[in-house]
Amino acid sequence: MKHHGGCHCGQVAFEVEGDPREVMSCNCSMCQRKGALMWFVPRQALKLLTPESNMSTYTFNKHVIKHRFCPKCGIHPFGEGVGPDGQAMAAINVRCLDGIEPESLPVQHYNGRDV
Repeated sequence: MKHHGGCHCGQVAFEVEGDPREVMSCNCSMCQRKGALMWFVPRQALKLLTPESNMSTYTFNKHVIKHRFCPKCGIHPFGEGVGPDGQAMAAINVRCLDGIEPESLPVQHYNGRDV
C-alpha cells in the first residue's frame, strides 16, 4: 500500500510503500523531544515528492542517523540511516502520514537513552 506524508506546511512531501504494523517509540534525547512514532522501511520504499533541498538534516551523538526536518515549519517527517544488516533504512514518523491513526498501531519501546 502507498501512503502519502509530509511536514505541516507542505514543503516536504513523500510517498512510502508498505503497511505499518508496529511502530517504535525511542527515549533518546532527540526522539523523546520530537514525540515521533517510527515505522522502519527499506530506504527504497521512500520516494521524495519535493526536492531534497527543501529539507534540513540534523545529526548528533554518533552521527549515523540523518534526522530530516522542514526548516520552515520544523516538523520531522522521517530519518535515514543504515540497519544492523547494512541495508539503507528510513524511519518514517507515522504521525506525518495521511490517513494513519497512530494510536491504532502497537508500540515497541526502545531504550535509546542508554545506547
